[in-house]
Amino acid sequence: MTSKISDSLWFNTCQESEDTKPLTENAKADLVIIGGGYTGLSAALEAAQGGASVRVLEAESIGFGGSGRNVGLSNAGLWLPPDEINATIGLAAGERLSRILAQAPDKVFDLIARHEIACEPVRNGTLHCAHAPTGLSDLQNRFRQQTARGAPVQLLSREEAIARTGSDQVHGALFDPRAGTIQPLAYAVGLARAAQTFGAILHSKTPALDVKKAGALWTVQTPRGTVTAKKMIIAMNGYAIPIQGLKTPKVIPVHYFQSATAPLSVEQAAQILPGKEGCWDTAMVMSSWRMDQDGRLIIGGMGQLGHIGQSAHLGWLKRKLTKMYPLLAEVTLQETWFGRIAMTEEYLPKTLLLDNSALINFGYSGRGIGPGTVFGTAMAQALLGGDLSVMPRAPIAQHNIAFAGVRQAYYEAGATLTHLVKDRV
Repeated sequence: MTSKISDSLWFNTCQESEDTKPLTENAKADLVIIGGGYTGLSAALEAAQGGASVRVLEAESIGFGGSGRNVGLSNAGLWLPPDEINATIGLAAGERLSRILAQAPDKVFDLIARHEIACEPVRNGTLHCAHAPTGLSDLQNRFRQQTARGAPVQLLSREEAIARTGSDQVHGALFDPRAGTIQPLAYAVGLARAAQTFGAILHSKTPALDVKKAGALWTVQTPRGTVTAKKMIIAMNGYAIPIQGLKTPKVIPVHYFQSATAPLSVEQAAQILPGKEGCWDTAMVMSSWRMDQDGRLIIGGMGQLGHIGQSAHLGWLKRKLTKMYPLLAEVTLQETWFGRIAMTEEYLPKTLLLDNSALINFGYSGRGIGPGTVFGTAMAQALLGGDLSVMPRAPIAQHNIAFAGVRQAYYEAGATLTHLVKDRV
């Protein structure tokens, strides 16, 4: 199985559209952006709204990477709990990052409403579910840390979690009313369309081949043209391609796959996630599930398809679905797709400072929607306003990850072995 974006439910149900063409000229701009996902598109929208001339270069199609293969949970904060963030980057920096990203769903849903993005927005919260009784301690720890910072989260008992999910396979849950679900590819395409209405020019099928700086200007070479700009943003994240003259930041690639049912019957849908929250669990090899607006259940987990572990992953997926929702035992899983997550060692996003005129952002570690939107907006403000202090996390000059490929193999082997044995009767 390949990783074609057209395999996904999101591609087949996207109601948003934009008009992009390959670059075929030598152009000039105030800001050139490499990467057409949440980060690059949020930056383009922010910059264009502020009156800057913007060119976006996307090697494939808008949302082709992680943005178009996402689960679609728009969560507050990061996967890492706030106290662990503080231990990693310091108290002041950690608290600031957590405070800014706690408001990320507000930013996402405000953009959706303001630009009338047709991406199935449902802001009914998310449920972080205990996959076993041992998972409750993790949720209790997160609950203590979040409420200490004023977050309106609620810790649900096993009985309450079962009622909210419709499954007896959960052992409690942390409910976050700030969060919600979206159609992730449609959100990306909607951001692109909104940026275009303010004058940003987007180029699909236009990979950046070479980057050079001469004086105060950056020049990006593509197969059929160039863009010369005063400022530059690199926003390729987990789908970075080699570019001459640019050292691509190392990340640990981790894969995540999903599959969708056909629309469920009214009777079936009434018994599953009646509040339409998005869910994920506390298992080390995580899984997620949610509904879309047409009543499909989308369920997934860590692992790479098109790989030796594919049969293990897909076999587990069907067992997982049947165990969680026995009434769906005979339901066929239709579209199946997977994508790549860019992880850092600390599970925190990073911004590399090439100089005061260029930034590279990466490493959302599975939380691309809110943080990607926030970091993209902030990068445009920082570069065009000449004030790097607006960044949610201070940019750094150097970054490296030792043995990134080995770590990728470790994560995939763990997911494959887990799925070989998990959820068997």
